[in-house]
Amino acid sequence: MSAAKPTLDERIAALRTVTDAGAGRIPSAIGAEAEALLTQAEARRARSPEHTVVGVFGATGSGKSSLVNALVGDEVAKAHVRRPTTSQALAVTWDATGAAELLDWLEIRERVERPQPIDPRAGKLVLVDLPDVDSIEAGNRAIAERLAGQVDALLWVVDPQKYADDVLHAQFIAPHARHAAVTLVVLNQVDLLAASDRASVVASLQSIVSRDGLPRARVLPVSARTLEGIDDLKAAIGDLAASRAARDARLVADVQTLSARIDDPGSVSRLDARGSVRVRDEVGTAAGVDVVAAAVASSYRKRAGQVAGWPLVSWIGRLRADPLTRLGLGPKRRGSDADADVHRTSMPLLSAGAQAKLSLAVRSFADSAASGLAGPWKAAGRSAAEEALDRLPADLDLAIARTPLPARGSWWWALIGIVQWVTIVAGVGGALWLVAASLLPTFGMPALLIPRVEEGPLAGWAVPTLVIIAAVLVGVLLGLISAVLSALAAAARRRRTRKRLLASVDEVVQRDVVQPVTAELDRARAVATALGVAGR
Repeated sequence: MSAAKPTLDERIAALRTVTDAGAGRIPSAIGAEAEALLTQAEARRARSPEHTVVGVFGATGSGKSSLVNALVGDEVAKAHVRRPTTSQALAVTWDATGAAELLDWLEIRERVERPQPIDPRAGKLVLVDLPDVDSIEAGNRAIAERLAGQVDALLWVVDPQKYADDVLHAQFIAPHARHAAVTLVVLNQVDLLAASDRASVVASLQSIVSRDGLPRARVLPVSARTLEGIDDLKAAIGDLAASRAARDARLVADVQTLSARIDDPGSVSRLDARGSVRVRDEVGTAAGVDVVAAAVASSYRKRAGQVAGWPLVSWIGRLRADPLTRLGLGPKRRGSDADADVHRTSMPLLSAGAQAKLSLAVRSFADSAASGLAGPWKAAGRSAAEEALDRLPADLDLAIARTPLPARGSWWWALIGIVQWVTIVAGVGGALWLVAASLLPTFGMPALLIPRVEEGPLAGWAVPTLVIIAAVLVGVLLGLISAVLSALAAAARRRRTRKRLLASVDEVVQRDVVQPVTAELDRARAVATALGVAGR
């Protein structure tokens, strides 16, 4: 079961979507035409929508005015006092209530009102006799061209001598091929043809009209002089005037015709989540995520060594600058910065290699996302990526600066540090005991008693000496344990830091890269969908 045809309102809304979402991506000339059509459609529908305006078009000598007179039943096209020439459009109205504003909008000043409709169903009818489409007067031809784009229905009048006229067919009828539902073609002056020739001429004209793109347009043979076929023509005009669908068909055809001239944006694919993750990782690497994560780990090991390392050598670590402090991410710098929105790191500017990686990652993401789009839309996606590249370095630096890093020490630092200092005090105490025992007799003072181990494998060893050895060994052992714990904790913090930084980078990438590219895909998708509605 085929889907229902879109309504005129739906088509107009779709064309509006095309012009809005496609701005800058569809040719400006077509965009301007679409805006003009939307304005015209709104203006026409606001002005007496119950009236049907039928324009009578034809080349010189086709008998348009005579045909209008025959339809009206009066010599209005010749006798009207204010219409001395055919250089102005003439409107004939029946039940003219409300038609004045419509005719003002159509810029038709010459008007005639008749009481009796040409067909019982055609009460709200406006029949417009127009200047010749092949007039040598540019102004006359301009009037015909303008009203050909404004009237609700088109009645093309040809004669047996010039029914195949190139100007009429190529420049007028063919460009309105989509308006077949509101088009009538009249072969006037059939009384000039032999009875045996009429069928072949009508068939020839029908064939030409079909080649013009209107195979379903009705071809009616008539004679304004003998009134042959006039009743059939009146009935056909009555059908147009009685049908609201016929009145809307003109605007539907206009929207379809214009939509057909707008290139489809192409195939719009959904963003691959893996692509977003990949560009995040590549951008993060270029921005220095790994550098900061390594600095966090190095800073942790440095401070752990200073607090929990062997005190006799741990002071050497204080001579080295803290890696986080060098990057402007140390606890003091971050804590003293009152305005996080303007905080910046001290990380070096992106190198040429990092900039190249950043640019390649962003452009590759945009190109991959827009791979199925047509040229202008693909260019718009690339443009969004280019704009992102201008913002990314500063935004990434700010994101890194604002990311909370795991820079605090661990609880075991203090515990091991206390034990280390206890061993140092014990070792120093043992050393002072031995020194005092050795030096006091030289000053005439009684020697200190030095206790010794009496049993076991350490029998005979002086207790102060064993205390010194134990202090050194315990200090070294605690230093090794501290180094192992520090390495394990530093590795964990490095992973945690990288995860946090990548989350911050992802926010920037989503805002600066993914969302703009997604917006372009959404625009393309909206235009593709709208074109399908407007042109169906």
